[in-house]
Amino acid sequence: MQRSLVYILFILFVFTACKTDEMLQYDLLNQTLYTFEVPSNFAEPRIPTDNILTEERIALGKQLFFDNRLSRNLNFSCASCHKPSLAFSDTILVPPGDMQLIGKRGSPSLANVAWHPYFFKEGGSPTLETQVQGPIENPEEMNFTFPEVIERLGKIEAYQILAQIAYKREFDAFVLTRALGAFQRTLVSANSTYDQYLAGTATLNDAELSGRDLFFGKANCASCHTGADFTEYDFENNGLYENYEDVGLFRVSSDSLDIGKFKIPTLRNIELTAPYMHNGGLKTLYEVVEHYNSGGKNHPNKSQKIEALQLSTEEKANLVAFLKTLTDISFTNNPTHIIE
Repeated sequence: MQRSLVYILFILFVFTACKTDEMLQYDLLNQTLYTFEVPSNFAEPRIPTDNILTEERIALGKQLFFDNRLSRNLNFSCASCHKPSLAFSDTILVPPGDMQLIGKRGSPSLANVAWHPYFFKEGGSPTLETQVQGPIENPEEMNFTFPEVIERLGKIEAYQILAQIAYKREFDAFVLTRALGAFQRTLVSANSTYDQYLAGTATLNDAELSGRDLFFGKANCASCHTGADFTEYDFENNGLYENYEDVGLFRVSSDSLDIGKFKIPTLRNIELTAPYMHNGGLKTLYEVVEHYNSGGKNHPNKSQKIEALQLSTEEKANLVAFLKTLTDISFTNNPTHIIE
């Protein structure tokens, strides 16, 4: 089970070393600062002061991201469920974990996580660094513990050398969590066909233009999927079910008004990240559009933004056509995101 917010904050406190400015400057000696090219329509990303991005930290995090030794039985890495070619998501309903157990949720895309204010679909983790604990210790995912994974990886000479270079300390939980967070913050997607259209370097066809008008107008998609990342990162119950097996935000808040509320996902690269919803309950974009067109199920917590749209067959097809313009091929084919 994913840890509660309180427990995760406690773990973060344990992992975090108090550092003065002088110590932070020492950490960065002989390292190459990473040049974060912020897309013109994005705000500045959230970079913690104890994890300033450097090429060395990112390289270490990249190695860890693709390392099966993070899982108990050596057959399951972060990249097993977050595949670069699929916008760091997956096409499996709910991917099986290290013990081939099946959980309850699909794999979210990791695109643009540098801008996310919290993580997991119920928002149970406040940072990328604390988020790491969830999949590693979840028996349905990596099925390991932090002491065990640190003991295993700490015996690898290459990781000890890289830890000293990147963080000036032995390989430990601090290094593991910070390095993975550093790498994931470099996963920036902002060059879709629609981005190019806005920049005047690409065109949209009539169906896509009609879908764009529907997205920002009659279909009311932009009431939740707004801003540069096509999400306001809020929590909503979208009327997917009358009864929720996975209670969403309620797991963190214990407020019955939050049952069935989940973090609004980005729509960037949405064409590649089927199946959809928190549990992969809808298989295609057409099913997603039809769900919203119907107004959803009558759950008491359903967002007031969700109501029947009365879209025609052509309008639904055009809306899907627009959503596909949010695919960023340069992101999914970026060779710097993978290990050869």
